[in-house]
Amino acid sequence: MFKLLKTSGQVRRGVLKTAHGTIQTPFFMPIATAGALKGLLPSEARELGAEILLANTYHLHLRPGEELIKKAGGLHKFMSWDGPILTDSGGYQVFSLAKIRKLKEDGVEFQSHLDGKTIFLTPEKAMQIQAKLGSDIHMVLDECPAADAKRDYVEKSLALTTEWARRSKKAASKKSLVFGIVQGGMHADLRKRSAEELRGIGFDGYAIGGLSVGEPQKTMLKMIDTTLPHLPVDKPRYLMGVGTPQDILEAVERGIDMFDCVLPTRNARHGHLFTSRGVVRIKNEAHAKSLKPLDPDCACYTCQHFTRAYLRHLFMSNELLGLRLLTLHNVAFYLNLMKEIRQAIKSNRFQVFKNSFLRTAGETDFRSGDV
Repeated sequence: MFKLLKTSGQVRRGVLKTAHGTIQTPFFMPIATAGALKGLLPSEARELGAEILLANTYHLHLRPGEELIKKAGGLHKFMSWDGPILTDSGGYQVFSLAKIRKLKEDGVEFQSHLDGKTIFLTPEKAMQIQAKLGSDIHMVLDECPAADAKRDYVEKSLALTTEWARRSKKAASKKSLVFGIVQGGMHADLRKRSAEELRGIGFDGYAIGGLSVGEPQKTMLKMIDTTLPHLPVDKPRYLMGVGTPQDILEAVERGIDMFDCVLPTRNARHGHLFTSRGVVRIKNEAHAKSLKPLDPDCACYTCQHFTRAYLRHLFMSNELLGLRLLTLHNVAFYLNLMKEIRQAIKSNRFQVFKNSFLRTAGETDFRSGDV
């Protein structure tokens, strides 16, 4: 299932085998929330180097429903993607999107953000939905407390998350890999407790959830440092919902293997582009007459065929082609970053690569600025 090929300090490179293919780690999963990567064809994602996509259990359950997808032959056939798929449990979306939610020992009752329909989601139900979707990696149902949640709430939440993880594992399909999710808020001792409890249950991989929810990067990295020593070395480690290129580099340095984030696609739709020189905000007037490529170091179709002036023209004119081209570039940038990270680890030069990347990008946090 998971095999480490090389380690250097905490930095790791390996392979993760699934029912629909083998993935090179560390890797980034583009987000296909509703069974579609916004703005790109599945074939384009594959050509860019994507080996796995992430889909959302909550959204697919609400629309079009797992029964229809199962009837269609599973999510792979439904969305015409033959590579691995990871589905999250929907827990985070229940707590971030649902109109009204009531947390109970058995599960969570919530109202759909689409039509207000009342739904009760249990750990068993979350696993059943994912089994019908036919994804390769299933995530357990967890509860994600806010970054500023009080300690007593986080402790109660963690106890519930651990029990739900135990029930999820028991109800899981044996055809797919199952990952537990470490919680514990911003409390180091609770993160340690969560990791040890999940390790005791035993999973195919371990995710770190509840980070990148508004806390400073320093706090996020501290929680990663606190958690990783208590997770199995021979299992994949997944940092959920993170993040910027800088966040990814810092996490890889600490021993993280898997990432996902909405930033590449979401930011592209707002004209916020990641490049090797830092962030380009394409709507800025400075790009109106620029005949330079978006990123001179990028080999993607967008950078090889179009100027900043043309891309800005499309963006300002609300042309769909503009959104597609900008999305293509951002996804290509992230996937190429991961490819370069893997190559750097293989050749024992990860630290040199990290320092060079950040120096060229101007030590940016990739959340602001324009180049």
